[in-house]
Amino acid sequence: MDKYDVIKAIGQGAFGKAYLAKGKSDSKHCVIKEINFEKMPIQEKEASKKEVILLEKMKHPNIVAFFNSFQENGRLFIVMEYCDGGDLMKRINRQRGVLFSEDQILGWFVQISLGLKHIHDRKILHRDIKAQNIFLSKNGMVAKLGDFGIARVLNNSMELARTCIGTPYYLSPEICQNKPYNNKTDIWSLGCVLYELCTLKHPFEGNNLQQLVLKICQAHFAPISPGFSRELHSLISQLFQVSPRDRPSINSILKRPFLENLIPKYLTPENSVTCLYAEQERQLLDMLGRWSRAC
Repeated sequence: MDKYDVIKAIGQGAFGKAYLAKGKSDSKHCVIKEINFEKMPIQEKEASKKEVILLEKMKHPNIVAFFNSFQENGRLFIVMEYCDGGDLMKRINRQRGVLFSEDQILGWFVQISLGLKHIHDRKILHRDIKAQNIFLSKNGMVAKLGDFGIARVLNNSMELARTCIGTPYYLSPEICQNKPYNNKTDIWSLGCVLYELCTLKHPFEGNNLQQLVLKICQAHFAPISPGFSRELHSLISQLFQVSPRDRPSINSILKRPFLENLIPKYLTPENSVTCLYAEQERQLLDMLGRWSRAC
């Protein structure tokens, strides 16, 4: 920690803390996650080490950047980008009931989706997409997906994870019913974030967990304002399909004309090339899959 000046504590979890800090050499603000290995079970310790490996791979303008990691005195420190606009939930609460414009909603949504595409193209699940894990910078114009604390790498596209983790409001029907799940669970949670941007409220609420789970499993939610476009209404309905198979993939979502037209505004030239390679790779794998089935 000698290279950083800690400004203040900004969060605390079961096994550690998060600090706002400043680099001594460059005066650049950053967030440092401190994880106490001494109090941590072996399984959690391994998960933390995997998170570091995972974060190193996640280079994308719409994903909170990983800078560095190091170990000192039985603690793991992860140095991350600081987003000065705070999280999306705080931004939603600041509206005090005044709805965002559709342009603002779609601008944020496309950026969050581009970040999620980067993850899903690498066969990784986020597993905890929520407004508190989306961060804003550059006067709220840039949205970045963060907190990969419970993200999981899929060994292959069809592998399904059975662990029940996540924030209750954002849980998908398959998680609530203790069924296997895949990347379509992230799509459900993405739908929850989009709904919150449109209404400033959670889509599914209940007086207790049982009531909340029932509403989620029935996909029972109040419609968004009729002032929003037909395309936006339709997208929310599709993201909240009870069956994961019926939900669109992130690539399918971004191919919708009303969203696809916005992508060039947010893609850097370097990122455009990365997306092209990822898409070509996916098409090749699809072609090989069809060829092997034909044989």
